[in-house]
Amino acid sequence: MADACKVPKLPGSKKRQLPDAPTPDMLKRIRMDTDSLSAETSSTRNGDAEYSKAEKGKARSVTIEDVDEDASEQHSDFAPGGDADYFAEEDEEGRFFGGGLTDEQKTILNIFDNAENGGIPDGSDDLSLTSIRKILLRFERAAKKNQDQRSKYPNDPTKFIDSEADLDMAIKALLPLAQVSTIAYPELLRSGTADALVDLLGHENADIVIDVVEVIHELTDEDTGNEEEEEEESREEVLKELIEGLLAKSILELLVQNLVRLNEKEESDRQGVFENILGFNPDLSTQLVSKTNILTWVLERITVKTHDENRGYAAELLSILLQNNHQNRLALGDKSGVDILLKLLSQYRQRDPADADEVEFMENIFDSLCSALIEPEIKESFLKEEGVDLMVLIMKVTWPIDNMLREKKQSRSLAIKVLDHALSGTAGTSNCETFVEALGLKTLFSAFMGKVQKQKNGATTLANEDTSHTLGIMASLFSNLASESKARIRLLAKFVENNYEKVDRLLEIREQSENRLKAAEREIEQERRDLIADGVIISEDDEESSYLRKLDSGLFVLQTVDYILGWICMEDDGIRNHVTKMLDRKNKSLKDIVSVLTLYRENVGEDETRTQDDISPTQQEILDGLITFLSGC
Repeated sequence: MADACKVPKLPGSKKRQLPDAPTPDMLKRIRMDTDSLSAETSSTRNGDAEYSKAEKGKARSVTIEDVDEDASEQHSDFAPGGDADYFAEEDEEGRFFGGGLTDEQKTILNIFDNAENGGIPDGSDDLSLTSIRKILLRFERAAKKNQDQRSKYPNDPTKFIDSEADLDMAIKALLPLAQVSTIAYPELLRSGTADALVDLLGHENADIVIDVVEVIHELTDEDTGNEEEEEEESREEVLKELIEGLLAKSILELLVQNLVRLNEKEESDRQGVFENILGFNPDLSTQLVSKTNILTWVLERITVKTHDENRGYAAELLSILLQNNHQNRLALGDKSGVDILLKLLSQYRQRDPADADEVEFMENIFDSLCSALIEPEIKESFLKEEGVDLMVLIMKVTWPIDNMLREKKQSRSLAIKVLDHALSGTAGTSNCETFVEALGLKTLFSAFMGKVQKQKNGATTLANEDTSHTLGIMASLFSNLASESKARIRLLAKFVENNYEKVDRLLEIREQSENRLKAAEREIEQERRDLIADGVIISEDDEESSYLRKLDSGLFVLQTVDYILGWICMEDDGIRNHVTKMLDRKNKSLKDIVSVLTLYRENVGEDETRTQDDISPTQQEILDGLITFLSGC
């Protein structure tokens, strides 16, 4: 009979591992003095000592008493066993299971959960202005008490360990505020809680600092707020004010100071606080690099031999810091960053990344190098550190599958992308010459021709994902290699060999791009007519947007192809005659190429990396020459 009186143990966490539902034969039920427990829970709100005591779940009494069997059977609202959720919970097929708890048991468990949370609501539904202020007040008291006890007993952790636990909980209780940002964030600033959070980044306990980083990361996330109940403009405005408040307290500098201290912690430097703040204002990345040692830390972190999530985070952060930022790119060069990146990438000449996380790491390193190569100084460093030779080697190597088949490395396409950036512009002239000397033409045209890539399962795919970058490399070679030089003659010879097969491939890509462009132009024109019919005036911004859409829909590739065709037609009569014949079969002529190049000439921008003493022809001057020649043919 004693076994029949046993009841399921009350779980200590929110994930309740519930027992089987009680049966009618079980004539015992739980009765707890809920009034006394409620009083105990209420007392936790009146002081930190009582709150800490209640948090540990001490001094709770439970009694069991007999219940009349007939009385329990008269509760017709419940299924056998008194399951309160029997009729409320069902699976996808409509079968009822319930939770196995009576109403009274559920009430008891809710009281326990509420006590363990310190009276803080679990979700955002109950977060009113009053409850938010209570949460902030509890945080303020916990922070002050911990500070006082640490100051009073600096050498006796037993005196302040309880207050540290309370502070830990008070900090984590701020996390739900991100879901009601329009209400909570003004209170965070008004009450000084935002400032107090930043101050805690200097706390002696690293775990407290990690909690603060986690909370700040959550609060500054761009997806913060309740999208259903809060307007987007209001959420963006309060987020802006909060971030500005954090920046005023030098949060970037304090975060960087903690990186060295926390970089081996599991969660510390993986929190995307930097991304959140830089996403809010990208210009802050210059300040972050110039006023802190963040770049040094990132470069040291990505060079560790063992790959982990912190290393991946550092690579991602580096990629963000270098995007559209001239000063940061130059700073990378000053810290020998190009050499560091090339050494990291050299390992992928011999192997592929081990897993998806390392693939992302590798891609971020390649992207960082591409961003940096916009600068002439980085192009020079890239050449000096033999970056061109390394990328050519990465392009060449394939993995043997068996005696007949070979498989490309994952880094191959990324190496082609890097070379496209390294050879571009007049600052890439030396890199172009080195590329030809390193026997890069053979590998380049192998990728360009889209040789069939055989897979293990016997399927085949065309290697055409590199087309845009291979075309970019060819265009740079024609722009930068000196006339009558051996390197230029070798380049031109590639288009003549094998009965002009490279020229035919260019024309094939041209036709594909032109078809894509025509489809996009029809859509744009239809949208334009609809706007005019609705009385909308087409602005210059709309025209610019339409042009950008065309570039993405085939115009950019078409312009690059016709730029290369213009060069080879002007420099070789045999190629020009072949192009003219092939175009005529499609009812086209060289005038179609002239039309594309003319539009290109009208929209081409200035080369910002060009120096004042550079006497080589500009892109506009080259296009003018090509247009003049082809128009006269």
